[in-house]
Amino acid sequence: MKTTTRITMTLAAFATAATLIAAPVFAQDTQWQKDHPKREQVNGRLDNQNKRITQEKKEGEITKAQAKNLRANDKAVRGEEKQMASTNGGHITNTEQKALNQQLNQNSKAIGK
Repeated sequence: MKTTTRITMTLAAFATAATLIAAPVFAQDTQWQKDHPKREQVNGRLDNQNKRITQEKKEGEITKAQAKNLRANDKAVRGEEKQMASTNGGHITNTEQKALNQQLNQNSKAIGK
């Protein structure tokens, strides 16, 4: 019984040490991948659309409710982009970028109406 407890405790200590060692490396890798060109392109479009929404709301071209809906759409796209990147080592594939851009195109058209 004591041997089993000792092995379990040793494995737990090893797992904890491995997590502590690996965590900073992963965090640095994720930070670097945040600047991946495909991610920058998608996130740049999201930032631009947010500015357009703000400007059109300010000019009275869209209502507060419309602005809220458009921002919710963009927030969903941003969430998808983050999820996609998390499954691909911090970047998005060409196919994923195309799908995100199609969603952004739809929202962009809605901003311009």
